Amino acid sequence: MRLADGRTVPDLRLDAAAVARCRELADRITAPVIGFVERHTTVSIERAVLRLFGFHGAGSRGVPFVNLIVDELHARGLVGRGAAWWLGWAMRQGARDPLQVAERIAALPRDPPPLPAEEDEALRAEMRREARAAAAELRARVERRDALKAELGAGPLPHKYLIVASGNIHDDVEQGRAAAQAGADVIAVIRSTAQSLLDYVPHGATTEGYGGTYATQENFRIMREALDAESRKLGRYVHLTNYSSGLCMSEIAIAAAWERLDMLLNDAMYGILFRDINMKRTLCDQHFSRRICAFAGILINTGEDNYITTADADEAAHTVVASHFVNESFAHRAGLPDALIGLGHSFEIDPAREDTVARELAQALLVRTLFPDAPIKYMPPTKHKQGDIFFSHAYDTMADVVSWLTGQHIQLLGMMTEAMHNPFLMDRYVALKTADYVYRAWRSLGGELQLRPGGAVERRAAETLGKALGLLEEVADEGLFQAIGKARFGDVARAEDGGKGLEGVVPRDDDYFNPFLEILEGAA
Repeated sequence: MRLADGRTVPDLRLDAAAVARCRELADRITAPVIGFVERHTTVSIERAVLRLFGFHGAGSRGVPFVNLIVDELHARGLVGRGAAWWLGWAMRQGARDPLQVAERIAALPRDPPPLPAEEDEALRAEMRREARAAAAELRARVERRDALKAELGAGPLPHKYLIVASGNIHDDVEQGRAAAQAGADVIAVIRSTAQSLLDYVPHGATTEGYGGTYATQENFRIMREALDAESRKLGRYVHLTNYSSGLCMSEIAIAAAWERLDMLLNDAMYGILFRDINMKRTLCDQHFSRRICAFAGILINTGEDNYITTADADEAAHTVVASHFVNESFAHRAGLPDALIGLGHSFEIDPAREDTVARELAQALLVRTLFPDAPIKYMPPTKHKQGDIFFSHAYDTMADVVSWLTGQHIQLLGMMTEAMHNPFLMDRYVALKTADYVYRAWRSLGGELQLRPGGAVERRAAETLGKALGLLEEVADEGLFQAIGKARFGDVARAEDGGKGLEGVVPRDDDYFNPFLEILEGAA
């Protein structure tokens, strides 16, 4: 199979009818969820709308203006009409800045009288004009990013993806620059531990964080500007990614789009399973955030690789593939083209077993073949890493080989000191050097190798596809919410009305107003 970038990977024969059936079932699974999404909004979506109108700042105690405003609306049961409508109302009451808007909203009675029809119509028309102007400004910023990328060009595939996670954005900048100078194509700023559970986005630059650096709009700006400068020095574009997940998924997508990020880790299932965020809340937020990513040309990374950190990678391989089909369907429904759907999978089979490379090759090639136009993100081993850094490095190298042979698009490079400490600069240098060696050494072998018909790789791929089809049949019959409740994915069960954030899910009023959603749906 020849890929769009010119690389060739071994052909994998698959049952075309089974593949088509998987996609049909995935669409059946996502349809009722999207039906629910289209009847509801969330406090995070409404805060995101206000951010699109330019409400990026915070009050005197650091509380974001969008939280001050939406919290007041939510306390009065008024979110269902849409924050955009109430912003227009406050502006008609003389509010000229975010604080005045918050004050006008706080003075509202619990059951404010309706506006006359003509005034309501005029309010909506005015806010639609403001929304179009804001969307045009956002588009211009995105075009600035794309122009620099076109001018400099990016590195060859697979893009080498490296993590920085110091907790201090200014230290992250220096580590990101060093990684780019050593050959990294993508710098991923890991988010501070448990930020996904905060129902607000911290404001400003941050210099303290545990396990990562807070995802804030100012931190995005600082890192993007630094990497733009480094890109010009190097003569090649360096991509930037962060996390748009958790209770503020939609807002972070806005901040990332505004500050010209290239990629976002964006997957509701990760938050549901591994952060116990309510499934209704996060699936609503995911859809709106993916609308934004589609508008801004941001490549999403999904989180299926996490399933096999809690479940056995060999036994649960089919759950990854089934989830890929569901995630693809959700992404298409949000207007994302295949080129922006970065599905995730990883090299995680227990190395004590035999034939792990053949089985990993089958999994990686299966995903590549099923989703030929998706920029797959391939993750290195983490679950079975040991304190023996020499074995760890050899283990990572095998992942690099599989990634190359199966034509992956984004390769997250493993660190020999995984789970011991934040990687040293030398750890990253060694990972980059080894990946470059693998890509040189195996340059043309993808086009030289042929799979033996009925052999181990082909049989394993067919087995995994068959099990994925069976799982999709079950999920389509019982519904996604119920399937998550039965631990169908990642061996983790979550309740439909449990978890964090459900109180922030609100039915839309009959006269719900969101001019940005109108624009985003029109763009799709």
